[in-house]
Formats: sequence, C-alpha cells, structure tokens
Amino acid sequence: MVVLQLRFLLVPFLTSVMGAAQYMMQDAALMDYIDRRFLSLEKRLEKCNQDILDYVEEFRGFSKMVLSRLAGLNNYKAEVKSQVENLLTRIERAQRDIDYFGSVTDSNTCIEVHEDLVKQQLFEEAEEKKKLKLMLNASCDHVLTGIKSLKIVKKTGDKHGSWMKDPGKKHAKIYLLNGFVNNVILEFANIMTFMESNHTLKARRITLPFPWEGTGHIIYQGFLFYHRYGSLNEIIKFNIQKRTITDQMLLPGAGRIPAYQLSPSIKIDFSIDEQGLWAIHAEPETGGNIVITKINHITMAVEHTWDTSCNSKDAEAAFMACNTLYVVYNFPSGGTSHIQCVYDVLDAVNTYEIAVMHFPKRQGSHSTIHYNPKEKQLFAWGDGSQIIYKLHTKQKV
Repeated sequence: MVVLQLRFLLVPFLTSVMGAAQYMMQDAALMDYIDRRFLSLEKRLEKCNQDILDYVEEFRGFSKMVLSRLAGLNNYKAEVKSQVENLLTRIERAQRDIDYFGSVTDSNTCIEVHEDLVKQQLFEEAEEKKKLKLMLNASCDHVLTGIKSLKIVKKTGDKHGSWMKDPGKKHAKIYLLNGFVNNVILEFANIMTFMESNHTLKARRITLPFPWEGTGHIIYQGFLFYHRYGSLNEIIKFNIQKRTITDQMLLPGAGRIPAYQLSPSIKIDFSIDEQGLWAIHAEPETGGNIVITKINHITMAVEHTWDTSCNSKDAEAAFMACNTLYVVYNFPSGGTSHIQCVYDVLDAVNTYEIAVMHFPKRQGSHSTIHYNPKEKQLFAWGDGSQIIYKLHTKQKV
C-alpha cells in the first residue's frame, strides 16, 4: 500500500521535473538563436559602418577634385578670354592686309579703284600717326647715341632682381625687388641708406598679396606694376603706400613665350619713359619679334600696340626712352652687352643710321635694365650688382 502511494507521488514529480528540463532546453535554444541573430545584426551594422566610411572618404576625394578644378577655372577663363582677344586682334590685322593685297592684285580694269584704296589707306595711316603723336607728345626729341659710364652702387641679393627709383615722385626712395619670384619689396629712404652695409635693417618691408614673376616690374607714381606669378598675362597695379591692389588687367597676346631669350623668367617687361607706362613682350605670331604696348597707367587700358622688327633671340633686356625701344643683346655664355636694335614708334628716328652701342667696362649679363626719364639714366641689375649707367643723347633729326 505504501509502495502504491509513493508511485503516485513520484509520477507527478518526475513529470514536472522532465517538463522543467524540457523548458530549459527550449530556453537555451531560444537564447542561442537570439545570440546568433544579434551577431548577424552586429556584422551587418559593422559592414554598414565600413561602407559609410568608405563612402565618406570617396566623397572627400571627389570634393577635393571638384574644388581643385573650380580653383583653376578662373585662370582658364582668363586665358581663354586673352586668347580670344588676341585672335580677334590678329584677325583684324590680317583682314586689313588681305583687303590691301586683294586691292593690288585684281585686274587692270580696277586700277583706278586700287589707287583710291591706296590713297585711302595712306590717308588713314597719316591720321593714325597724327593721333599717336598727340597721344605720345612728339616734343620728346632726343635719341640715345651711347652709354657714357657706369657706377656699381652695391652688390647685394640674388643673380636676378630689379632695383629702381619712382620717376613719377619727388622723393629719393630706392626700391629693391630681389629674385624672379618673390612678394617682398624693400624700400629705402635714399641711395645712401641703401649703400650702407647693414642696409636691410633700415629698409621698410612691403609684402604683396600675390608674388611677382620675372624681374620686369616697374614703380611709377606710387604704384608697382608687375606680372602676377602663375598667371599667363595678368598685370597687377599695387598701391605701395596703402598696400592694396588698385587694379588688374590682362595683356592680350603676352605671356606665352619669354620677352627675351636670354632672360627666360621675363614674360612681360615694363618700362617707363617720358610718355608713361609701356609693356614689352614677344609673341609666337610675330616669329619671336618683340611687341610693345602703350598702357594708360591710370585706367589700365591698352592705348596702342606695335609689332617691332627687333627679335628676342639673344636678347637679355630692353627699355623705352622717348618713344623709342632699345633692345640689349648678349651671348648665351655672357659677354659685353650691346644695343643693336632700335625701334621708334613714331618713325622719327632713322634706326639704320644708329651704330651698335656697347655697355662699357663690364663682362657678364643683365637681369633687368630700366630707364629713368627723370634722371636720364639706366638702373640695371647685373649678376647681383646694382648699376647706374649714364647716357649720351642727341636731338632727333
């Protein structure tokens, strides 16, 4: 009887124990399933995060590329505009030549028309010369006949550089611009301060917002005119006193080849004479011959352009004096600099009668030569030396 009671008690107990064990096994299987699902989700999230990081990195690279191309877009537009303007100028000149040659090669039945066209062209050329004489003040009546003497003022700085006075101002300040790529001007109170051994300590440093290219820059009436480094033909007008950019312009046709073969860093050279600001450069379309452009220094507008007969081959520098271009030549290895090509924009000088002019008592080469119309002297930079040349002149015939 007791055994039967125990059997009845053990059966429910064992049933409950087996049920609990079954539930525990089910819970364990469920937990294992949940763990596996979480691991799967974590792997997917990790892959998603990695994909997002890869996308962000790719987007950053794409953004940098877009920003870089946008930064170069303005320069590209400026170059295209300059090339289009130069092309239009060349087309206009070519059209005039075509019209003229077409008029002289037609049949004999049009001889009277040809004569009228030639007369018209001669009349227009005469009127153009009158306008140029008025613009350039034909009272400038002297011509250079020789280099009288030289004075080496100081030897300082790199092989390439430029130094000058401002012929448009009454002060005696000296400006030194060292190197063919730089953005710092040194301003000295006078030439005596400049000649002192510790001259840099007494110099006023003027920092430009953009560096210059070459050594052909010029200072006139308180403004520095220079070719902006990295641009094809952008000219900057910088106010030295206020230290700000006043104006900018693009010089059509310039900047593609050096102005002088022996000074390859100079793509655009500036000069000041009795008539104001000039730009000197060379163009492939002229066969490498030098082109001179008269620029209004106030408005930064091109007033007139001349294609000269002076070649840039073996040229190291040039300058304007009294409406006349003087080109300085040398040897590639260096030697005695000499002027052997002269071009008068008003045809007031018979350039074929001018003898070759040699620079005295000096072997080497020049980085720049600038004419100072106020003092009638040349300020030159030769192999790191700052030189002043005095000139021989005579009246134009």
